[in-house]
Amino acid sequence: MRISVAIDGPAAAGKSTIAKRIASDLGYVYIDTGAMYRCFTWYCLEKGLNCEDEKACSAVIPEVSIDLKPDGTVLCNGTDVTRAIREPRINANVSYIATYKDIRLAMVDLQRKLAANSSVIMDGRDIGTYVLPKAEVKIYQVASVEVRAMRRYKENMEKGIACTYEDIVEDVKKRDRIDSGRAFAPLKPAEDSIEVDTSDMTIEEVVAKITGIINNKIKELSK
Repeated sequence: MRISVAIDGPAAAGKSTIAKRIASDLGYVYIDTGAMYRCFTWYCLEKGLNCEDEKACSAVIPEVSIDLKPDGTVLCNGTDVTRAIREPRINANVSYIATYKDIRLAMVDLQRKLAANSSVIMDGRDIGTYVLPKAEVKIYQVASVEVRAMRRYKENMEKGIACTYEDIVEDVKKRDRIDSGRAFAPLKPAEDSIEVDTSDMTIEEVVAKITGIINNKIKELSK
């Protein structure tokens, strides 16, 4: 049975970590939509563009080719940008890029093509509401600002990316405002999504909970 799982939620809610684990456990294809927008942001910054300039950034859509490898490697026009797209400068600008309609439409077209032929787990901001509105399972994964900031801080420390916890708190709050306030496909839970608050949960607990939701849906659809 082919099934689509949409995991939405705010920045640094741990969506990618959970989605990767579950995809590996269930043998589904994992599609990291956030990496796509980060990749596009990286390209714009490398071109010297101001990411707050919608017209200039949208104009380079035809120049950008994004390839997501099964092992998590992200390529932009053949260049490995897996590490580069996690740098603070990307964090500071990606939410602007993600608000631009033409860029979102280009990314959504690619995301839907990737999801067309396999069971997938896709995480992002508008997967259940816009990208895959007919997904069989929709999760809205949340956590407090403080918890999300600490998770991102620890992740950056492990990767050797210089940052401060205080800066990440402000960045998370800023991204929440931008993502929720954008006019086109804003961050919000789908009406039929199941909210999972991970503030006081371990990764294993979240994986178990969401996997249980997926398995229950599969049983329901198999009847």
